[in-house]
Amino acid sequence: MKCPFCKRDSDKVIDSRAANEGEVIRRRRGCTACGKRFTTYERVEEIPMFVVKKDQRRESYDRQKVLSGVHKACEKRPVLLAAQDAIADDLENMIREKYEKEIPSRMIGEFIMQRLAKVDQVAYVRFASVYRDFQDVSHFMKELKFLLAKPK
Repeated sequence: MKCPFCKRDSDKVIDSRAANEGEVIRRRRGCTACGKRFTTYERVEEIPMFVVKKDQRRESYDRQKVLSGVHKACEKRPVLLAAQDAIADDLENMIREKYEKEIPSRMIGEFIMQRLAKVDQVAYVRFASVYRDFQDVSHFMKELKFLLAKPK
């Protein structure tokens, strides 16, 4: 493993432990050349998952793209990063359980909106406004009325 600081291939594992319910191995490493420490995560290589877009194009599933959308929706909101990461983790677990190789983008968006509605209503509305591509205020108001009508 190359050290991210000095770029040398000279490190030792200090600590290893399971993370994310045993799905990931977290390794704490120390560089023997520069002495700095860094963390790596080891995951099982999985079969690639493809997202089927509205226009039927297919693109590789990208966890970072999901996290980016969730992070933007939760920006300046009191939503812990751990809760945001949990949404992405839960999404990936759902995908593995229900889909084999392809998932419609619609299912991803609906899943994220459902989770955000439980965590933070403002983040939900932000995500929904981009995901549902509101064309005018009436569509936006319709979504807000739907949200307000739901029992807490």
